[in-house]
Amino acid sequence: MKFKQPSLERLPFTDRALTHSMAAHGHNVLQQERQKNHLSDGPIQQKKTNLVTPQQYSTTLLMGRLPAPPCRILGVGTGLTAICASLDQKGYQVCSLLQEEQNTDQPNDRIEAQPRDAFQRLEDLAAVRNNFDVLLFQESVRAIEPLSLFNKGLDLLPVGGSLLIMDEFSSCRQPGPFQAGLHLLEDFLALAKRMGFELVEQLDLSVRETLVPDHQEKYESGQSCYVFLYFVKQQLPTWRLQLLGENHIPDMLVLFEQTFGHSMSPAMWRWKYGAGRGHAIGAWREGRLIAHYGGMVRKILYFGQPQTAVQIGDVMVDKAERGTLTKKGPFFLMAATFLERYIGYGKPYLLGFGFPNERAMKVAERLHLYAEVGRMVELEWPPLAKTPHWQTRLQVIDKASAEQTWVATAIDQCWRDMSVSLREGIVGIRDWRYLQKRYLHHPHHQYQVVLVINRFGGKVRGVIVLRHHAEGCEIIDLVSSLGEIPLLVMHARRIAGMSNQRRLSCQITENFAASFATTGGTQRALPIRIPTNVWSRGPAAEEIRHQWWLMSGDMDFR
Repeated sequence: MKFKQPSLERLPFTDRALTHSMAAHGHNVLQQERQKNHLSDGPIQQKKTNLVTPQQYSTTLLMGRLPAPPCRILGVGTGLTAICASLDQKGYQVCSLLQEEQNTDQPNDRIEAQPRDAFQRLEDLAAVRNNFDVLLFQESVRAIEPLSLFNKGLDLLPVGGSLLIMDEFSSCRQPGPFQAGLHLLEDFLALAKRMGFELVEQLDLSVRETLVPDHQEKYESGQSCYVFLYFVKQQLPTWRLQLLGENHIPDMLVLFEQTFGHSMSPAMWRWKYGAGRGHAIGAWREGRLIAHYGGMVRKILYFGQPQTAVQIGDVMVDKAERGTLTKKGPFFLMAATFLERYIGYGKPYLLGFGFPNERAMKVAERLHLYAEVGRMVELEWPPLAKTPHWQTRLQVIDKASAEQTWVATAIDQCWRDMSVSLREGIVGIRDWRYLQKRYLHHPHHQYQVVLVINRFGGKVRGVIVLRHHAEGCEIIDLVSSLGEIPLLVMHARRIAGMSNQRRLSCQITENFAASFATTGGTQRALPIRIPTNVWSRGPAAEEIRHQWWLMSGDMDFR
């Protein structure tokens, strides 16, 4: 298929930021600028005497890249009415999803279709293969999940079909809060390649002279850019990536049982991932889910400051597909896409962490996805006699007593004490709300939540969370200042003795094992390493190494 080459030099562009600015400042400002030969119906071009409207510019740019008519084009975005009309006149078959312009920088959720098209959203288009020859996105990509966009391109375009995009992208992500809105250009291009789209042309259309001061600063600082991207669809990828939703639960549960040899219930899936508590990316081959990469949201304190992390889990690849452990295999494709989409500076989650086994960690390190920042160890003690402690007593908390106001108040105070002790480290939040959801409302496991309380004065010294199983009694979690740990361990040993358990154990990150040094336990290394993301830009591994407080209660499977 032969494409025309553009005949113009650098051209102006139609920018969402400028369009919204015009709407905000009104027609008078526009007229004043026109009189100065600075503006036509859009941004200026290079010669003041040769003004080109955004519609003329867009049409000219596109015509240089379109196959000869007739071909079928789907346009999605703002300001496409005139362009579509012009293409219609030239013999192209044009369908469009027109996004209503608003005076806002936020993406618009409502998409209006022209009368001849009944489509409501791009995601709702029927997956009729080879239905279009060209997909055109103008100032609409920021409102579309990139995986959804490229998957729809795979469905709607034939091999050799064109995907054209004109939009604003983020050029970099800085430390700070989650920066919603623009997709990071580097990640977008990487995903396009992963999904089987070859980048044929990339033009930077940022024109600083025409931008309002707020957006001019973003462009000049390199925070964002306005670009034209021209992709061509190659052969369908071997493994097709997609975000998982509740409709994929049956497929995920089948793969889980095949991988781990035991089942996961739908209730467990919802406990982990439901109601926005987690995200997952799957890889499909010939319509069958063959791999899964999940993450569960966790609020943390990062050196004393509130942040949000995501715990990687349920990583699995069908045994028939495990031979490909390179950057072309399903594990890498899922992991890299997940890290780019969710983790790092300016992303939804600052940090990623998890508890991979040695083999999985080595694969991720070899692919430059993870770096080690810690290791887990296990401490073990013999049980103690049930003789009462004269200074403190125990109070078991169950679902009934959990409704008492004093319980929430006391546990939240224990968490505040713990957070002060760990203000120089990284720790998952352990307030009463978290403990309820994690331990009292778990869909399957039973935990024993115990308060240690002064006999005189009634002060709550700390919280112990225990799990009793065939191997013994395990301290799953502790909530207290670090100075109270010996007291809590002593009481946990007493409970193990009262329960006729043969041992008490506790798993903790190695860097905090010293907090248990005076308790008399024995320590052994575990084959569990703590990773951090090094694929997308975020805090350096050196900054995080040996800073995590993690226990077995932080694992989703204990």
